[in-house]
Amino acid sequence: MYLALATAQRPRDSGQNEPGFWSSGKPATAVATVMAMKLRASLFGILILITATLPIGAGERISMRVSPAVAFAPANLVVRASIEADEQNRVMQIVAESPDFYRSSEVQLEGDKAPRTSRIEFRNLPPGTYDVRVMLLDSGGQQRASARQQVNVIASAAGH
Repeated sequence: MYLALATAQRPRDSGQNEPGFWSSGKPATAVATVMAMKLRASLFGILILITATLPIGAGERISMRVSPAVAFAPANLVVRASIEADEQNRVMQIVAESPDFYRSSEVQLEGDKAPRTSRIEFRNLPPGTYDVRVMLLDSGGQQRASARQQVNVIASAAGH
């Protein structure tokens, strides 16, 4: 973005070809640069304010992060799930499933008093491509929200 409030001309009396501010040949001023920087800073501040006040993922009730995304077997996966505070939240189910293996965990929630973030660790997972899912359920067992991520657990080299 180029914003010019005033223009300046290169001084003609110097007779020297000096590098620096005047060497580009474009009209520019320090005032215009400062104004542009202030405008960018203001827009950045507004953006931060908007994103800080939005719920998880702009309307999502649940989000998750699994690490590592790729690991050698036997793998330990850490699942971090974040939920939006809501009175109807009662259960969070976390599942790691491959064609040959299944492991799950269930966390009881106390509605809007429940912690916003939960950390679950699945240890010693064998090789496979895992579908890791987190489901948020209400008191009747109905799914309110879900999130998923795929993780690859690679077989370790034999003898190492």
